[in-house]
Amino acid sequence: MITKKQRILLWGSTLWYLGEGMLGPLFAVFAQRIGGDLLEITWGWATYLFVMGVLTIIFGHYSDKLDQKKVMLFGYGLNALFTFAYVFISTPTHLFMVQAGLGFATALSTPTWSALYAKYAAKNKHGAAWGLANGLPDVITAIAVIIGGLIVQYFSFTLLFLIMGSIQIIATIYQAEILYGDNK
Repeated sequence: MITKKQRILLWGSTLWYLGEGMLGPLFAVFAQRIGGDLLEITWGWATYLFVMGVLTIIFGHYSDKLDQKKVMLFGYGLNALFTFAYVFISTPTHLFMVQAGLGFATALSTPTWSALYAKYAAKNKHGAAWGLANGLPDVITAIAVIIGGLIVQYFSFTLLFLIMGSIQIIATIYQAEILYGDNK
């Protein structure tokens, strides 16, 4: 159904979504705890989306001229580092900077991941492969949100961010398998 390289990309990104998805709606609660009001929460999220959107267009344009595998892995790794940076946020300004960094990292990894996933597609199996690529993140993120809520409820945001970043590091290492072997 899917090729070996697609499987690496699929399971690596699914693991990454487990880590990333743990924050979900808790973002607003966290932002309020560091002194953010409704508008600062809005600006923080908008900063992420704006930086990610603009840079995804730019990086996507240039990604065909670069080693997409390395750019993708750099983006995943950078994303994990910015996730760990949540531990050090104490003001809304810090939050904006981390959100911008996460947008930058996501803009590196998203178009390159998609290009590689399409490149390694099995013939005549595009619908099934993209169904998995689009559906699994939603299922895993739903599970991750529940896990994230439990971690924050019974432990702390600090532990949540450490777990999230650790899962993202593991996902990045797993994705690095894409650098080796044949292109099947």
